Amino acid sequence: MKAIVQPRFGSPDVLQFVDTDQPAIGPDDVLVRVYAAALNPYDWHIMRGDPYVARLMGAVGLTRPKPRIAGVDGAGVVEAVGAKVRELRPGEEVLGRFEGAFAEYARAEANLVVRKPGRLTFEQAAGVPMAGQTALRAIRDAGQVRAGQRVLVNGAAGGVGSFAVQIAAALGAEVTGVCSTGNVETVRSIGAAHVVDYTKDDFTDGHVRYDVVQDNVGNQPLRRLRRALTPTGTLVSNAGGSPDGRVFGPIGAIIRVLAVNGFVKQRLRPLPDTWTREHLLAVVDLVEAGQVTPVVGRSYPLADTAAGMRYLEQGHARGKVVVTVR
Repeated sequence: MKAIVQPRFGSPDVLQFVDTDQPAIGPDDVLVRVYAAALNPYDWHIMRGDPYVARLMGAVGLTRPKPRIAGVDGAGVVEAVGAKVRELRPGEEVLGRFEGAFAEYARAEANLVVRKPGRLTFEQAAGVPMAGQTALRAIRDAGQVRAGQRVLVNGAAGGVGSFAVQIAAALGAEVTGVCSTGNVETVRSIGAAHVVDYTKDDFTDGHVRYDVVQDNVGNQPLRRLRRALTPTGTLVSNAGGSPDGRVFGPIGAIIRVLAVNGFVKQRLRPLPDTWTREHLLAVVDLVEAGQVTPVVGRSYPLADTAAGMRYLEQGHARGKVVVTVR
């Protein structure tokens, strides 16, 4: 099969489009014929091996990337199932966390894969798992957003941000999205009641305060983000979306948020990286209800995955960036 492998840490130039063996599956796994896969900031951290402290923690690999085949988000068709798998069958269209999603076939744990909503294309479905779950945890769980609250999403046009805007709106919040001039109409079209163009206005000036601020960019000091909150408001920091800092990276931002949280009335919450079937199913339910629709900004053929990664690393992607496999 064709696949994108990452033999060493480095820039997108290290990614290689090669022929390799199909993955074997265990009794609790499924083999998926991949139709599309999504690129995430997580993928560039694995590719580059940063922050360096993550290597020591075993999160990305010590001397080379832990996964040989890149990619974790995908959508496709079940090709085969393990002996203990009962809820999925060959021929079913699915989305979820795949091990080595940038390939024609990928192995996946059956409990991290769910059926694909019929209203989505494979490209849209591939963008759901990581970004959708991250946004759900940020808005529903960490932010505890309720109807009638004012919610601001910084980085509203990006992968996580575009989901966060829609999920907050679905919960009945009055949503303000922060984005660049070229993305204003996109952010408004997905449910933002107000849009702040950060090239013209500063949402941290304190003129408007929000019950919840969900930050996906990491381009503002913590003191300025707090200025945008009500006295008892909640900041949810998705620091993993920022490539800043080769040594500590987003881990440094998490430490700062936790350190300040104990001394202020506002609630400052970092966002841990977790995957659960419950979160994935909850996002899929919102998709099936028509309350959330993945935004796909660009797509690349599998062979051009490196080009997609270069674009994503620029930090200005609209919605999800995907690679098409079939």
